[in-house]
Amino acid sequence: MDEEKRTSAVIFGAGSVGRGFLGQLFCESGHEVVFVDVDEPLVQALGEKGAYTLRLAGVESTQDITVGPVRAIDGRDLEAVATVVAGAQLAATAVGARALPIIARPIAMGLEQRWRSGNERPLNVIICENLHDAPELLSGYVREALPEQWRSRLDALVGFVPAVIARMAPVPTPEQRAADITLIVAEPYKVLPVDRDAFVGRIPQVVGMAPVTPFSAYVERKLYIHNASHAMLGYLGYRRGWEYGYEALVDPEVRRRLESAVDESARALVAEHGLDLDELREHVRDLLNRFGNRALADPIDRLARDPLRKLAPQDRLVGAARLAEKHGIAPDGLAWGIAAALAYDNPADEHAVELQRRISDRGVISTLADVCGISEDESLAEAVLERYEQLQKASTWQDDAQ
Repeated sequence: MDEEKRTSAVIFGAGSVGRGFLGQLFCESGHEVVFVDVDEPLVQALGEKGAYTLRLAGVESTQDITVGPVRAIDGRDLEAVATVVAGAQLAATAVGARALPIIARPIAMGLEQRWRSGNERPLNVIICENLHDAPELLSGYVREALPEQWRSRLDALVGFVPAVIARMAPVPTPEQRAADITLIVAEPYKVLPVDRDAFVGRIPQVVGMAPVTPFSAYVERKLYIHNASHAMLGYLGYRRGWEYGYEALVDPEVRRRLESAVDESARALVAEHGLDLDELREHVRDLLNRFGNRALADPIDRLARDPLRKLAPQDRLVGAARLAEKHGIAPDGLAWGIAAALAYDNPADEHAVELQRRISDRGVISTLADVCGISEDESLAEAVLERYEQLQKASTWQDDAQ
């Protein structure tokens, strides 16, 4: 596309999702991408090169492509970020849930600048955060940051659009970063489901973007199958001493528990949303094949990190188990994932350390209730605690599997 015909898309976060997925889709759709990040060396390198290297690592082959044109702005330069937001045709966030309050202020500044200049073209913000209510949270933060006189325009002119991110893109290794700081590795999978009903105005045409409704079915499919499976690989793989997810995947003791759990989730999703079971099982087979991608080298500690969040009542493991229970499906496999998450004692993970401190101080039964919302008198608690005890016996838990 001719440079003068290009429009701009601003992406908050130049990490695994920002560069590893969104940047490619937006550039291929004719936008100049402007990344907002606080990684100074990366911001500088993207600005100097005007592009970055995306390594598409498939199960059978690998291909390096150049993604551009791009530029980058330091997220701490609020005025510069606001100016980009004011002129953007599309925006996206991929910063992590904890950073949403931080990016709300420059977004609000940019919207005010946009509207003061008379630009009332709708701006849709694609929310790519691993948090169920991220669109509502970001909308609320932006509303608070806006001067009162502009708040009435927010709902009419800005769409906060949730997305499901299913492309896997591991964090670059120190060696990769040293060789090319702009390099990001990702699998070739190229589908971005978004909530059709959340857009304001005309839905933009973006390569790979699939507006769907009802969106909740796709959110729960990602959370209770993709995310739950990754968590199972992480926590059970850690107990077995594996370093990478693909190693845990071919461990028979991990694999059969994983397949049991994902089948429970799949049947629960079919009952809840009316999805086609055969199509869902085909999706699972494809997903597990992608999990076996050695080129991605997804480490166990990344898959397992932050067990306190992943054990929350509505999150990937307990939430899936509750959905299964709702539809009369015993979550026996999912109980293994919950138990293994409770047993995750990686000293390098601050959230795992905090979880183990709680268990040490209050006991596992109290922690199960406080963190997971599972009461001692429930059958799910009985199943989790039985498996938790087996996991403490590293030499025998695989032999006692149920």
